[in-house]
Parts: sequence; structure tokens; C-alpha cells
Amino acid sequence: MRRILAVLAALPILVTAVLVALARPAAAAVTPPQIYGAWHCGNDFCTWGTARTVAAFDAQNHWLVDRGDGRPSVNVVVLSFVDPGKLLNLTDDATTVAGVPRGMTPEIVGYFTGRGIRVMLSIGGITYTDAWNAALTSNAAQLGRNAAAVARRLGVGIEIDYEENTAPNLTGLQAFIDAYRAALPYDASGADPAARLTIDVAAGDRWLIALNRKATADWLRTDRPVLDYANAMVPSKQPSASAAIANWQEHIDGKPTYNPVVPPLAPAKFTGGLYVAQGSRPLPECTSYATSLQRSTGTFVQSAAPNGAGTTAGLLGYMFWAAERPATRGIGTVPPNTCEGGIGAGATAYQIPIPMPPLRQT
Repeated sequence: MRRILAVLAALPILVTAVLVALARPAAAAVTPPQIYGAWHCGNDFCTWGTARTVAAFDAQNHWLVDRGDGRPSVNVVVLSFVDPGKLLNLTDDATTVAGVPRGMTPEIVGYFTGRGIRVMLSIGGITYTDAWNAALTSNAAQLGRNAAAVARRLGVGIEIDYEENTAPNLTGLQAFIDAYRAALPYDASGADPAARLTIDVAAGDRWLIALNRKATADWLRTDRPVLDYANAMVPSKQPSASAAIANWQEHIDGKPTYNPVVPPLAPAKFTGGLYVAQGSRPLPECTSYATSLQRSTGTFVQSAAPNGAGTTAGLLGYMFWAAERPATRGIGTVPPNTCEGGIGAGATAYQIPIPMPPLRQT
């Protein structure tokens, strides 16, 4: 009888505990980053115009393949940039062979791929916006076929970096993508590196609007994917953690008040961009993971919830601008300002998979 009375006496407490538990928000789903990579500008400020020996390249870039314990700091590098006009015309000149910069050699690609790091070539960049426009007008499909042929020959993926803000040639870009995909169909497994085709969009939804709208609506859908994913690029300068998160949230939310609207983008279909080299002093993103943005934004990047597109939480990961010499001014990431303590330590903290696994599709 005493036991029954004791249970009855405890019922209000138990009921209260259950109600509190039901009212408490569920813990946010956490998805560790699958992509942790760097754009790479070579030693001549993103031209890649001169072939280099592997030994000379390694002397400036060893931190990328060794975070200090023999493991790479990243699982993808994007060699930046290829001039789309030269690629269309398969140009041979002082800095280019068959449309590809002379520094983007099979040996440099193998330097990374031999260590499990995926390699991609970026076509475009802000310098080559007019070249993109001219190539898309001239023969967009042939440009797509040429890009696919280079990807297959070198065993690399291709990134579209078309930064036309006012009136992008979306018809031409569609023809480029169609031609590329006719040669190299979408591969959800990621097993064929040449089938990896991505696109760069702005840091948030308020620049490159027409390009972003088209990419989100037609090429980055989870139900019928065409491109593998997008990279939300860096803004004009290194953002605060809150500003970076606000930019990335714009992609997840879309812009329903715009006319026409920008639809929401699945978190599993894009990465967030941060600077690793900017200005005359090393950034924490390079040298100090403990005080870096990849650490302070990590909770968001791993748990950002879908808002109208996709089903799983979390962005695909991070991309960093940019390794070696991204600008004529500033220190870059060459010795003694290498990035084992920032990106390298982040790869350890996030247990970045190397090689990159099949990417989340939803």
C-alpha cells in the first residue's frame, strides 16, 4: 500500500518532467563536413602560366598535403583559373597549351590525387567575365565539349566561375552544361572525377542573382540534379561569423519577395567560402583554428536546417580562398605563412574524410 501511495505522490513530478521533456527543442541534427578544400592560384596570381617541377611546387605548398602528421589539410583543390576563350579555341601561346594554362600539368594534378585529394579546374573568375560572355555567344556547346575533354584527360572536375552580374548568358551556359553532361553524365557516387561539375554563386543571394536563380531552380535540385553542388564564394572582405552565416542562410531561404523569386537551396547542395589569405598578415583561418571562422561558424555549417529544399541538415562544408599567391599584394600561404595550424587543424577537428566520400544528395 505504501508503494502505491508513494507512486501516486510522485505522479505530479513525473508528469511535469515528461511535459518539460516534450517542450524542450530536439537537438539539432549534425552532419560533419564532407568538403574541405582550397581554391589554388599558383605562384603567379591565378594565371598558372608557367610549368613547375613537383619539387618547386611542393616547397611552396607542402602544407596542403601534410597538416603536420602526414595527412592532407584538404580533400579538394580547385586550380584557378582557365580562360574560357582560350579553352574554346584550344589556344597555344606563351602561357597556354591547347587552351589550358601551362602550369596545370598532369604532374601537379598527380601531386594531389596521389594523396587522395580531388582536383578541379576553375573556368573563369572575375577577370574572365568578358571571355565567358564571348565564348558562350560564339559556341557554348563546343566550350562544354572542350571542358569535358580536358577533365577526362587530366582526371579532374570542372568548376564554372561565371561572374556576370547584370545579364548572364543563361541560354549559352545551359548549352555548355548540356554538352558537358552529354560527354560526362552526372555521377552521384563521385567515382569518376571528370564527372564532377560545380558552379560558383555569390556569398549570399543579392549578387549574381539571375545566375543563382537559374542554378538553384534548374541545376542544383535534389530530385533531378545536373550540377554536383555550388560554392558560395567569399564576399569583398573576410566577414564576421554572423555575416558569413547570414549570407549562407540566404541561399537556404531563397528570396521569396524577389520577382521572379529565388527558390531555396538545399544545404546539401553548397559549401561556404572563407578567406585563408588576404592582406599583409596571416589570418586565423590559416594559422589558428581556435580563433578561426571555420571553428566559430562550425555549428551552423553542420546543423543548418533545410527551409523548402532538401531534407538533411548542414552545408557540404568549406572552401577557402586561396592557396599560394592569390593576389599581387599580400603574403599568400607560402612559407613561413603556411596553414597547418588553421586549415590543417580544422581538418583534424572535423575529421575531414580523405579521399572525399560520395556526397549527400538530399
